[in-house]
Amino acid sequence: MIGADAVAPIAHAPVDWFAIAPEIALFGAALAIVVLRSVVRHDDRVPTASMFIAIAGVAAAGVFTGVQWGFVHGNGPYQAMSGLVAVDGFAVFVQSVILGATLLALLLSGGYLRRENLESPEYFALMLCSATGMLLMASANDLVTIFLSLEILSIALYVLAAFDRKRLTSQEAGLKYFLLGSFSSAVFLYGIALVYGATGTTNLTGIAKFFSTVVLLHDGVLFVGLALLLVGLGFKVAAAPFHMWTPDVYQGAPTPVTAFMAAATKAAAFAAILRVFVGAFHVYEVDWRPAIFGLAVLSLVVGSIAAVVQTDVKRMLAYSSVSHAGYVLIGVQAATDKGTSAALFYVCTYAVMATGAFAVVMLVARRGDDRHALTDYRGLASARPVLAGLLTLFLLAQAGVPFTGGFVAKLSVFSAAIDVGQYWLAVVGMLTAVIGAFVYLRIVLAMYAPPDDAATAEGPRIVVDAGTGVALTIAAGAIVFLGVVPGIMLDFAHAATQLLAH
Repeated sequence: MIGADAVAPIAHAPVDWFAIAPEIALFGAALAIVVLRSVVRHDDRVPTASMFIAIAGVAAAGVFTGVQWGFVHGNGPYQAMSGLVAVDGFAVFVQSVILGATLLALLLSGGYLRRENLESPEYFALMLCSATGMLLMASANDLVTIFLSLEILSIALYVLAAFDRKRLTSQEAGLKYFLLGSFSSAVFLYGIALVYGATGTTNLTGIAKFFSTVVLLHDGVLFVGLALLLVGLGFKVAAAPFHMWTPDVYQGAPTPVTAFMAAATKAAAFAAILRVFVGAFHVYEVDWRPAIFGLAVLSLVVGSIAAVVQTDVKRMLAYSSVSHAGYVLIGVQAATDKGTSAALFYVCTYAVMATGAFAVVMLVARRGDDRHALTDYRGLASARPVLAGLLTLFLLAQAGVPFTGGFVAKLSVFSAAIDVGQYWLAVVGMLTAVIGAFVYLRIVLAMYAPPDDAATAEGPRIVVDAGTGVALTIAAGAIVFLGVVPGIMLDFAHAATQLLAH
């Protein structure tokens, strides 16, 4: 009989609280909001207090992210939590984008929730929980960690998409997103199982080390696993042909949620794609780059052409999101440091462009969030010239007009593709950019067309609350800054690419 003292103690990995400090700050703010709502049930000040707590949580997470950047820049990147989490420049950059998009979405949501008479505390807590999953995905260094973060961000988004119980379109959006999202998560999890079966590990660094010393004679299981991983992540970035949920969910979800999904979710999912494929499976780039090439072309063509035939502005921007995913995939497909930094810069720029555009769409929709037809924008320039000018700026930036961040972002990914000899991919991107410009100009022309008196007389006037005004100001300033002085953010993206925890 073995004595009790002969049993070996169970080894526990040390918890590096500094590595997950931004996630703790956001989740702590979400927990504080839930506790506040539970304790104080009937007080008109709770919604306002909840919003301030949410913004404070984002600010605290931003401070921790800045401290992490200073540490990484001075001491180098490292891995924590037994290799599950990476503290590096790449994570800091993507987390900064996610926190910025979350802050803008919170500013948009305050006035929207009051206007639609929706519960604020639950909404803010769900948004912070989703953002927590996104932050974790940006720093995840293990396929299982990526899956867990994917579920954390997705479950909260399913509820947020269906948050407006008074609108059937919102309920439909939540249900469709839940069903298709659950399927894509199952596919991604099956891909993890196959990759583990082929390599014996789910750690991204361990996978890279495995391929540096071992050559697989039979790699069919690995290729199927990679394909399933790409399908699961392709769903989250809304890349064609895994984009079918995008127009319905973007159209039906509350508009601030749509802005949050378009900006923050895309950044987190592309961070996972870059870590998995460009990082862990760099040895097999000859095999996965053609698949990324096909996804990029399909996303560019389908997103641009489908947007042309839409008459709903929200659906136009949804299909536009699909085409923008194609542009980011051009940078991913290059599989170089320049391509990675270009993809990061594009994700950052698109987050600002999309949030700004959806902010104006939210205001034009007014109470009920159902005025999204192209005809509803007729005469907007004469009624609200500032809003029309801001939407024009955001749309022209998405079209890639010079002196905007969108122009620099497109130029960066095209340059990365040309550097690796992918001339045809760059040509497809340029041609679809022309088609996309036509879509954006349709909206601009509608805004500056003579107003329709009958349509103008209907419904309440457009009211811009303080939070939305601040968000629009930040987004417009960022678009101009990224277009006129892009060097600062480009250098940040380049440094983030170099400071990877290998």
